[in-house]
Parts: sequence; structure tokens; C-alpha cells
Amino acid sequence: MAAIDPNELNAAPSGAVRDIEVDRAALDDSIGAFAGPRADYYAKAFHTIHDTTSGVPKTFNLAAFLAGPFWSSARGVWGMFWAFIILEIIAIVQIGRGTWGQLGADDLATAERQEARAQEFLTRAAEATAAGEDGSRFETLGNNLMRAAERSREAAESAAADATGILLSGLALLLVLRLVQAVYSNIVYEKQYARWRVDPKSTPSGFSMRNLALGLGLGAVIIPLTVYRFTVEGVPGWMAEFPANPETYSVSARWLEGVIDDAARNGSGAFDGIVLLVRQVLDAISLALIGTPWPVVMTVIVVVGWRSAGPRVAIFTAAALAYIAFLGYWEIAMETVALVGAAVVLCVVMGIPLGIWFGKSKRAYRIAEPVLDLMQTLPAFVYLIPIIAFFGTGNPPGILATIIFGMPPVIRLTALGMRGVPESIKEAATAFGATRWQLLKDVELPLALPSIMTGVNQTILMCLSMVVIISLIGGGGLGQVILEALQFAAKGPGLLGGFAILFVAMVIDRIVQGAFRRADQKD
Repeated sequence: MAAIDPNELNAAPSGAVRDIEVDRAALDDSIGAFAGPRADYYAKAFHTIHDTTSGVPKTFNLAAFLAGPFWSSARGVWGMFWAFIILEIIAIVQIGRGTWGQLGADDLATAERQEARAQEFLTRAAEATAAGEDGSRFETLGNNLMRAAERSREAAESAAADATGILLSGLALLLVLRLVQAVYSNIVYEKQYARWRVDPKSTPSGFSMRNLALGLGLGAVIIPLTVYRFTVEGVPGWMAEFPANPETYSVSARWLEGVIDDAARNGSGAFDGIVLLVRQVLDAISLALIGTPWPVVMTVIVVVGWRSAGPRVAIFTAAALAYIAFLGYWEIAMETVALVGAAVVLCVVMGIPLGIWFGKSKRAYRIAEPVLDLMQTLPAFVYLIPIIAFFGTGNPPGILATIIFGMPPVIRLTALGMRGVPESIKEAATAFGATRWQLLKDVELPLALPSIMTGVNQTILMCLSMVVIISLIGGGGLGQVILEALQFAAKGPGLLGGFAILFVAMVIDRIVQGAFRRADQKD
């Protein structure tokens, strides 16, 4: 909605003036259709907002000031409703604490317990003295507790004296919140009007009694319970803690254990086959990295770094490998690289085809998206449990746990790259007679390659982040060094092993990133 300058209106020809007046009338009608009740007020307020070039527009919404967040609910501004109802609850809690809250009740109860205990010690001291024994120790304890009780009572009295200040601060906060809503509600509502003009179907408009009732219902539940909880001592147990039944937990845990045990027994053949496949991939990579003489492996890695990312990365790679070798970490570092390499190979072999499928099928991606979210967000320690139950312990189960965590990036970014291929290019290739295979191989995959390679890089780094975690289930490599250092609080070995993992990650990342950059420069 463009602002209309009165000077331009006066200087314009009569025909132009009529056109401007017609446009303004049409705009007012649009605002009226959006706002519903009090349309004239909101039309004037929206014009004021657009005519203001600096500072906060001078509009004051009395309804928002009086109704607070419930004005927002009635107008469908739910973000503003939730923000201010939470802030107003804080203010109301302060008002409640200052009005009827039992301030200092905890300190007063502590004082009473201390006085009762002190009286017990003083009584024992008197009895010991009457019996001709030394009761000074009990008397000293009793006097100390009496002084502590006096301090607790003073703290309770001080807290009770702050009631007026807490009440006034709550009232001031509530007034400020209402003023803020009154000043900014029209600004927020005008932005909602702008969205409504673009998308009238999904943007709330008008004054909705249903939304008002919903807001009042939410307030009637949230506000009293919260205020009661924070202003009254000795609330019912069901309000402080959820009334959970411990038996429900026990039954659920036993049932889940039974399901996992049955699945492990019935699918033992399939699980053993998966472990065998992973072990073969791992053994092949381990043979190349550990079985080959170390000078050969080190030279190959440095040369690859030189060819992929340049001399600086090659020098850094040589220094990092020298650090690993001189500290005696060479073999376990190569085992770490083998673990990560096996996991990355399997992630790429399975993830890229799945990403291509999800990029072409929106329905398949919608079905798989919750699974991918679960794989990335579920804590690694949680899915180590079924990994142990189904596949046992050792390096292959650790690789499977790494695959679960590291595969989603390559799937997501491959699907993103496939969806990002312009339709016009695919249509042109089809018009020239390209088959579906040729379209995929010669058009879609080359254009999606940058996104796919980014996904591969993310997968490599996420697999590296699992090095320490898989050591918890018997995985080897540098993660085992860190685990042992944690178990024995060995600070030196832990830091040295951590730096070794850091250098391995940096070398792999620099080489992969350098290869990507060189490929982009060639393109």
C-alpha cells in the first residue's frame, strides 16, 4: 500500500486527483474487507503507518490496550498473542506474589524447624547439667541453632516487607506491556493485511468470535494455574508433578525388551549377513591403509592432498601425519580412517540412489522425511542400544551406528540437487530425444553434482564425529584412546588423542574441499 502525499494530491491535475481518490477509496474498501468491524479506524491507522517515514507511527489501539493478548487472538495475530500472554503471566504472578503470596514462608518454616531442634539440644543440656554431666556441647549447638533461626526469621520478614515493591513492579510491567501492545498492534496488524492481500485464503482476517473464544479459553486455563502454582505454598501434588504410574513404565519397558529380543532371534541370519557385508568393506579398506607399509600410505596421502588442494594442504597433511606417527598413533589413526571410510562408502552407495529417488518423487520424500529427521535428531546413545541388540559389539556395529547418523545429509542434499535442476533444461534434453537414463546421467546428475558433493562432505564430517561414540560399543581407533582417557581422567593422553582426531578430520576435509574447488574451477 503506497503512501499518498497531500502536496502531490494538490499539485496533480483534476483527472489525476480523481484517480488518486478512486485508488484510495478502493484501498479503503480492501482494508474494510480485511478488518471487518472498525474498518474506518484501521483504514486511518494503516494510512498513518504508511505516511510515517521515520520513528514509530503514532497510532494507539484502545481495544488492544484494554483486551491485551485477547485482541490478538480475536484478530488472528497468534504470534503476538503467545508472546504477550506469557509476558503478562509473569506480571500477574508478580502481582499475585505481592498481594496474597506467602513471601518468606520457606524461611519461616526453616526457622521453626531450627527452633524446635535448638530446643531439643537445650533440653538435653539441662538434663545433662542436672545429672552432673557436662552439657556445654548441647548448649552450644542449641544456641547456634537459635541464632540461625533468628536469621531465618529476619530473612522471612525481609521477604514479606518486599511485597509492596513486588506488587508495584508487577503492575508497572503489566501497564508497560499493555502500552506496547496498544502502540504496536496496528503495525503488526498492517503487516498481516499485507500478507492477506497476497494470500487471502491462508491469512486470518476480520474479527473472529471463534478465535476470541479460543484465546479466552487458553487464558482461562493457563493464567490461573500458573499464577496459583507460583503464588501459593503447598500446591497439590498433581500440579507440581505429572501423576505418572510407575507400573506403566515397567510394563512398557518389559514389552519393548521382549519385542527387541524376539526380533533379534528371528532375524539373526539377516543381521549376521549385514555384519558380514560391513566387515568385508572394512577389511578391504583396513588392508589398504594398515597392511600397506606406512611410507607408501603417507606418501600417497600427501600426493593426493597436493593434487587435490595444492601445496599448502600437502604441507599441512605431511605435518599432521608426522604428528600422528611420532606419537605412536599411526595404526589406530589408520583404523579410524578405515572405520570412517567404510561408513562413508556405504552411506554414499545407499544414500545417493535414495536421494535421486526422493528428488524425483515428492511422495516418497514426504514418507522418508520423518525417518531422516529421526536419524539425525535421535541421540546417538539411544540407537546404540538396538544396534547392540541386533548386531552385537565391535567395529561393524559401530559402522552401522555411524551410517544411521551420517547418511541423511547425502540423501537430503542429493534430493535437493535433483529438484534444483531447471525444468526447461530437462524439457530441452527430452525434445532432443534423450532417454530417461541419458537425462539422468548426462543432464540431471552433472547439474546436481555440486549439491551431491556437499552432501558427501557433510556425511564425511558427521561420520568422523561418531568416532568417539562408537568406541562405547567396542569400536576401535582413536575413539578408544579418548574413551580410556575419560575412564581414568588421563588429561594428557586425552588431549593428544583429541588433537590426532582433529588432524585426521582436518586433513580429510581440506582434501575433499580442495577437490571440490578444483572441479568447480574446471567447470
